[in-house]
Amino acid sequence: MLKGIINAKFFILSIVWQTDATLIDNPRFAVKNLSFEWLVGLRYTRAGKRSGRNGFISFISMISMFGIGLGVAALIIVLSVMNGFQKEVRDRMLSVIAHVEIFDATGAIPDWQQTAAEVQKNPAVLATAPYVDGQSMIIRDEVMRGVIIRGVLPELEPKVSEVADKMKSGHWQDLRSGEFNIILGSALAAGLRVQVGDKVTLAAPEGQMTPAGMMPRLKAYTVVGIFEAGHYEYDSGMAFMHVDDAQKFFRLASPSGLRVKIRDMLKAPLVALELSRSLTGDLLIRDWSQQNKNYFAAVKTEKTMMFIILTLIVAVAAFNLVSTLVMTVTDKQADIAILRTLGASPASIMKIFMIQGGITGLVGTGLGVLFGVLVAHNIDVIVPWIEHTMGVAFLPKELYFITTLPSDLRSADVLQISAIAVVLAFVATLYPSWRAARVKPAEALRYE
Repeated sequence: MLKGIINAKFFILSIVWQTDATLIDNPRFAVKNLSFEWLVGLRYTRAGKRSGRNGFISFISMISMFGIGLGVAALIIVLSVMNGFQKEVRDRMLSVIAHVEIFDATGAIPDWQQTAAEVQKNPAVLATAPYVDGQSMIIRDEVMRGVIIRGVLPELEPKVSEVADKMKSGHWQDLRSGEFNIILGSALAAGLRVQVGDKVTLAAPEGQMTPAGMMPRLKAYTVVGIFEAGHYEYDSGMAFMHVDDAQKFFRLASPSGLRVKIRDMLKAPLVALELSRSLTGDLLIRDWSQQNKNYFAAVKTEKTMMFIILTLIVAVAAFNLVSTLVMTVTDKQADIAILRTLGASPASIMKIFMIQGGITGLVGTGLGVLFGVLVAHNIDVIVPWIEHTMGVAFLPKELYFITTLPSDLRSADVLQISAIAVVLAFVATLYPSWRAARVKPAEALRYE
């Protein structure tokens, strides 16, 4: 008897919903491999071309699908760009700054060689180099700029940073002790209108007492190189000289501290903590994330807020499915009643419309992922083309750290976004499906 009821179900279904013969006869979609809920749900998803009302419902369903897709694509693209921006800025910062810095509160580390030997005992450390940090005014003719002076050992500095590889002109090895040579950032050199071989004057922060009173302490330096880190803050406000020359200029007995490079820069906070426990002396330790703590905190907050805002856009598109399914339920009340009279349970009716809405959400999510991944992978080509076509610059170097729009597509973000979109689409099907399950056959068929 149960077998007869099931056969009757599919017989009535093939008439009521005018199911395509290809769907029934095709072995890939054989009835024995699909429950009738899936069969009807798939048919509703594909239906809508035979009448104006069904066509309108299908159009609304398609709009919902593309809305989900656009929301998912926008979320993937924006997060990829923000990840790329964060990674690019971090990498450019680390081409100039060290993973970890160790310094003394007095401004000069007593015995940097001994401290370096203690630091090298940590297995996470790759290299160390001494440095001197200070601020000064740099003068060329009538142009004056504030600048951060960093004294380095030319033979050791390339082991802890990449600045030696960022030389635009000149040679890094020309920083020799006692010759008072200097290497400037590219934007700083352009602002001063100097090239390799020109002279610049540095004004020390501490003046000197003369019979005429306190006078600024000035020293002439020869520009032997220009570097370009790609980070405007450093290119416009940093200069390098030999550590011995920097000690003389700032009147220090020893370097300010040590710059440390470790194997995994993401473990810099942990390594800094380990070093603080193992090193002797009253030393201060900071890692690269602490030096730019406010910036990275702001980027993290911005990324979180953008994720929430764009997720709400996906949610709006997903909940458009509610109106689509409500209209479908209203239009198919007679069909629902026939199924109920054939013995279909309210759970089966719910499943039909959940399948319809779920498929719409899955297809929309799939299209969004495909488009978003495609754009994120080619953002370095698309944005320059738009800038060239429109004659605009989205990231002027005077305002932003970097001048190109990077992208860092992460599979974890794509999976998370896809899961959220599918879940939202599924949640949107619950109310219309519940409403369909509550349709009473007698009332639905009264006027049919």
